[in-house]
Amino acid sequence: MLSILPRMPGRQESGLMEKGYGYFERDVSWLSFNYRVLLEADDDSLPLYERINFVSIYSSNLEEFYQIRVAEHRAALSGGQADAATLTQEKAILQEINGKVNAQLGDRIRIYEQKIVPELARHHIIFYQGTEVEEAHRAFITDYFREEIFPYLQPVPVDKGHIRTFLRNNRLYLAARVYSPDDAGRSHPRYFVFKLPYSKVPRFVELPFHNGNYYLMFMEEIIKANIGYVFPGMEVGGAYCFKISRDADILIDEAIEGGIVEQIKTKVKKRKIGAVCRFVYERQMPEDFLQFLCASFDISTDELVPGDKHLNLEDLSHLPNPNDALQANEKPLPMKLAFLDEKESIFRYVRQRDLLVYFPYHSFEHFIHFLYEAVHDPATKEIMITQYRVAENSAVINTLIAAAQNGKNVTVFVELKARFDEENNLATAEMMQQAGIHIIYSIPGLKVHAKVALVLRQSPEGEPIRSYAYVGTGNFNEKTARLYADVGLFTCNKLVVDDLHQLFKVLQREAFKPRFRRLLVTQFNLISNLKKLIHRERNLALKGERGRIVLKMNALQDPAMIDELYRASEAGVEIDLIVRGICCLKPGQSYSRNIHVTRIVDSFLEHARVWYFGNAGKPLVFIGSPDWMRRNLYRRIEAVVPVHGAVKEEIIDMLRIQLSDNRKACWVDGNLNNVFKHGEPPVRAQYAFYDYLKEKNKPLQDCRTSLTRISFL
Repeated sequence: MLSILPRMPGRQESGLMEKGYGYFERDVSWLSFNYRVLLEADDDSLPLYERINFVSIYSSNLEEFYQIRVAEHRAALSGGQADAATLTQEKAILQEINGKVNAQLGDRIRIYEQKIVPELARHHIIFYQGTEVEEAHRAFITDYFREEIFPYLQPVPVDKGHIRTFLRNNRLYLAARVYSPDDAGRSHPRYFVFKLPYSKVPRFVELPFHNGNYYLMFMEEIIKANIGYVFPGMEVGGAYCFKISRDADILIDEAIEGGIVEQIKTKVKKRKIGAVCRFVYERQMPEDFLQFLCASFDISTDELVPGDKHLNLEDLSHLPNPNDALQANEKPLPMKLAFLDEKESIFRYVRQRDLLVYFPYHSFEHFIHFLYEAVHDPATKEIMITQYRVAENSAVINTLIAAAQNGKNVTVFVELKARFDEENNLATAEMMQQAGIHIIYSIPGLKVHAKVALVLRQSPEGEPIRSYAYVGTGNFNEKTARLYADVGLFTCNKLVVDDLHQLFKVLQREAFKPRFRRLLVTQFNLISNLKKLIHRERNLALKGERGRIVLKMNALQDPAMIDELYRASEAGVEIDLIVRGICCLKPGQSYSRNIHVTRIVDSFLEHARVWYFGNAGKPLVFIGSPDWMRRNLYRRIEAVVPVHGAVKEEIIDMLRIQLSDNRKACWVDGNLNNVFKHGEPPVRAQYAFYDYLKEKNKPLQDCRTSLTRISFL
C-alpha cells in the first residue's frame, strides 16, 4: 500500500473564506451537461435516429445519476450522523435537483412526443403511443399478446401489510387495479403488479405494413390493450407502468488489505437490493392509485418523480428502423494510418519519432497491432498494462493471452472498482490468470485510473534495448474506442519508459517513493507540477506578458485547483476551458472574467484530457487520464505525459479546432446555461478534426493541410 496519501484540501484552504470565490454545486452542474445532451435530440439538422439515440443517452445518464449521486445525498440524510447544517444543505441540493430534473423532463416530453414521434410518422413510421390502433392491426395485437407475451406474465397481488413484492432496480413494472363483478360500488379494488418480460419479448414490436406505413408499438401498450385477458370475469380500472431506482454504489472496506475480490463478489450482489432513491411513474396515474403503491412499497413523497407517457426511454437506442429509405446515423469511419499498414512495424516507426493516435478517428487496430508485434518480437520479454473497463470478448485481452502462451511475461493491473464493470473485470482477470498472466488487483484506498502500457525488451545477450511505452486518455477497450474521442501517445523515450516501469513497480508494491522524471503521477508529483505550470502563466501576466492556459477535460470540480485558475484569471491569464461534463468553476464573475468555459456535445463522447500552457511562446502540452475532480487528484493513480515535437503541433491544432466550433459548442455561463456559439464559416469540431487527420494521412506529396491558423493559442 502507498505510504502516505495527500490530504484533500478543505474549503478554507482552497480560498473560499479568504477570497469569497464561488462554485457551482457538482450535481447541479452535471444536470446542465445532461440537459445539453437532451438538446441534441432537439436539433432538427441531425438524422432522426441520431436524435432518438440522444433521448436514450439522456435517459440512461439520468438513471445512473439517481442510482449513484442522488442515492448518496439520500444516504447522507438518512444516515443519522450528519449535523443540522449538513442536513439543511443536503435537503436544499435534493430540492434543486428534483426541480431541475422535472423541468428537463418537461422538455424531454416536448421533444419526444411533439417532435420525434410526428417526425417518424412523416417518414411513414407510425409509433402507436397509446392512441387508437388501426382496425387492420387489432387481430394481430390480440394474437401477438396471447401467443408471445401472455405465457410470461405473472401477476402478483399487492396487499399492504400482507403481501409484499420486491421490486428490482430499473425494471419496468405494470400495476393494474381490478374490481370483482359483485363490487357494484367499486369500493374494494384489488391491485396486481407484474414485471414486463423483456428477456422474452422485445420492448418494441413491429406490426404488419399497412397503407404505405410501417408500425411500431410498445410491449406495455399491447399488454394494456389486452389486460382484460389477464383478469377474466373482472373489471380493470386502469393499468400504469412504474419503476424504481436503487442505490447502486459499492463501498469497499479499504481497511482490509486482502480479500478485495471476495468483497467485490459479495457487494455486487447486494447492489440489486440497495435502498430506493427514486420512484418513477406514468404521469397519467390517478393520485389514489399512486398513493396506494407508495404505501404498499414504503415510498416517500420526496422519492416520487413523474415520468413520461412511457418509461425507460433509454431503450430507444434499440428502436427498430423498418424504413430503409430513412437516413441512418452516419459517423466518420475509423481510418488506418497510411504509413502503418499491416506490414509496417510500429516499433520501427516509433524508434524514429513519437506517434499520436486519436480514437475514434484512427482505428483502434493500431493499438492491437502494437501488442501483436510485441507478442511475436523475440526481444520482447515483458508486457505490462492497466485495465479499467474491459470490453467483452476483448481483442486486447486475447492478444495478451497469446503473449503469455508465447512465453512472454505479461503483467496486467486490473482495477476491480470500476463502477458497473466490477463483475466483467473480475471474470476477465480470472480468465487471464488461468492463461498464465500475472494479475495485480486494486490497491486499497486508491483506484488506478491510469491508461498505460509498457513493452520491455532485451537483446539476445540480455542487455536492455529500446523499449516502448503508451500513455493515453481512454480505456483499452475496442468497443468504447469507436464512441469516445481519446488520444494516446506511443514513444520509446527512455525517460518515459523508465518512469512507466517505476509506476508499475508502485502498482506491484515494490516501490513507495519513486522519482518520476517525465511522467506526472497523482499521489507523487502531479499536483505540485500543475501548480507550478499555472503559477508560471500567472507570473507572466503579472509582468505584463501574455499568460495563456487551455485545459480540456471531462470534469472540473476540485476547489483547490479551481482557486488556482481564479487567481490566474485575476492576474490577467487568458484561460479557455473545454469541459464536457461537471464544471464547478463559475464563469462570468469578477474573479473569473478571463475564463471562458466551452462544452462540446456531438456524435462522439469527448473524453480526452489535454492541457496547454503558453510558457512565453514555447508551449507545454500534456495528455493523460485525470480530470480535475477531487477523486482523481487525491484518491486515484493517474498518469500524464508531456508531448513534444511534431505531434505537439497536432494537439495544438486539435485545441484550435475545438475552440473554433460554432455548431456543437456552447458557452457555459454564470447561471449554468448552455449558450450556443454561432458564427461563420461553420465549424463542427469533430468532423473538422477528422478531415484534418484525413488530410495528414494522405501520402506526403499530396498532403495539403487546410486548417486556417487561428491566433487564440
